[in-house]
Amino acid sequence: MKAIVVHEFGEPEVMKLQEVADPIPGPGQVLIGTRAIGVNPVDTYIRAGKYGSRQFPFIPGFDAAGVVEAVGADVRNCRTGDRVYTSAQGAAYAQKIVVEQSRAYPMPERITFVEAACVGVPAATAYRALFQRGDAQAAQVVLIHGATGGVGTAALQLARAAGLRVIGTGGTEDGRKLIQRLGCHVVVDHRKSGYEKQIIDATGGRGVDLILEMLANVNLAKDLEMLAPNGKVIVIGSRDKIEIDPRLTMGKETDIRGMTLSRATPEQLRSIHAALYVAMELGIYLPVIAREMPLAEAPAAHRAILETHEPGNLVLIP
Repeated sequence: MKAIVVHEFGEPEVMKLQEVADPIPGPGQVLIGTRAIGVNPVDTYIRAGKYGSRQFPFIPGFDAAGVVEAVGADVRNCRTGDRVYTSAQGAAYAQKIVVEQSRAYPMPERITFVEAACVGVPAATAYRALFQRGDAQAAQVVLIHGATGGVGTAALQLARAAGLRVIGTGGTEDGRKLIQRLGCHVVVDHRKSGYEKQIIDATGGRGVDLILEMLANVNLAKDLEMLAPNGKVIVIGSRDKIEIDPRLTMGKETDIRGMTLSRATPEQLRSIHAALYVAMELGIYLPVIAREMPLAEAPAAHRAILETHEPGNLVLIP
């Protein structure tokens, strides 16, 4: 099979399309023939050597969707021919991938492979941030800081369906138009000076109950000033350090909470994907696709996700 292989950390060009041996499913595992592969910001951090250690060579990527081609011993939840998506422990940038059966999630009939490839990390992150770490409740106000990306567009739709009032920010006109079409109540350009006042004014001066933060190293200090009493910031992404005044958390008794999918328990993951299945089945949540690219163009996809900030999800086609 063909796969993207990384032999050293570095710029996107360290990713090479190569011929490698087909993986073989072991006990409790399934082999998926991939039809679409999701590209996530975390993929770029790993490729660059900024997120954990890796043994070389390795195949990057977490998210994929396709058809089950073979199953190992003791597999009870999947059969050959099943349409599934996965958020695996790596090696998704390939024509075939082996995953544990617990990580092969069924796809609703209405969902395409391209859409399903964007669920594993983005939508699961959005759900965990909102409901498992953020304790989101109907009638609360949530600020999605960076609402135009894969996680942001998923969080927007899930929050609307749960009855929250949504304020979303975006740095491009196309992105802001997209989240407005998705039902964002208030749309803000976070590149404009003083955007915080616009957000506070939209809450009648009270502040927001919950903030989903995709770039904490830039925004966290301002986030703390925008929170309502007992509000929470959920840190989803950060690329560097930031200095904050801890006193900003004291008077209103606000929280800063980190999150990562890797800390979710098996029970929490089952809950997340059961909820996402229903949301997709009912049309409450549908992944937003920015662009489809051939697998060989993985380096260009990595540059695009960090530099062009296209609204929605980038997908590789093997």
